Amino acid sequence: MNRRVFAVLLALAVLSPLSYGLAPAQAQVVERVGLRGRYVVECRDASGRLRWRETVHNVVTTVGINLMLDTSFLGSGYTATGPFAGLISGASFSGVSASDTMASHPGWIESGLANPPTYLTGRRTVTFSSAAAGQIATSAPFSFSITGTGVVGGVFIVYGSGASATIDDTGGTLYSASVFDTTHTVSPFDTININYATGM
Repeated sequence: MNRRVFAVLLALAVLSPLSYGLAPAQAQVVERVGLRGRYVVECRDASGRLRWRETVHNVVTTVGINLMLDTSFLGSGYTATGPFAGLISGASFSGVSASDTMASHPGWIESGLANPPTYLTGRRTVTFSSAAAGQIATSAPFSFSITGTGVVGGVFIVYGSGASATIDDTGGTLYSASVFDTTHTVSPFDTININYATGM
């Protein structure tokens, strides 16, 4: 056998799932495992007319995954706190990262108080239906009633011990964050409605 061909075949064998004791079907399962999520966001004006709509995928954070795994495999009991959703301001943001936490997210800031746009009654409570087909989705949209003009850039979800509906609170575990494909200016009396789904 040609030496070059032999070297290529050897390299493929080393990288093959079979070399780790995995059958091809098992290797496919391993490759497909991973959490993902999707926000469907629409903004309507005071008359209910659609202003804009986006479907965006999110970053599921490392701390969010860790809490889910700890809850599933280590916890003897668990009562959900939240989840709560907040808006990401379109001012002074560069993006979201899997390393973001509620205490540290250098690429973005939360809107609602010092950072426009402002909206009524704090972060929104997110309600989910029971999981099915490997994912869980909101049972109804969560909505933000805008009270002050500003630029909105994205959305996030926080849950777990210490999570709060209070804007700018740093407690709890950041599960998901996403930035829109483009920033959007919103005005008083606009309403932002969001549905979310996450799963494998």
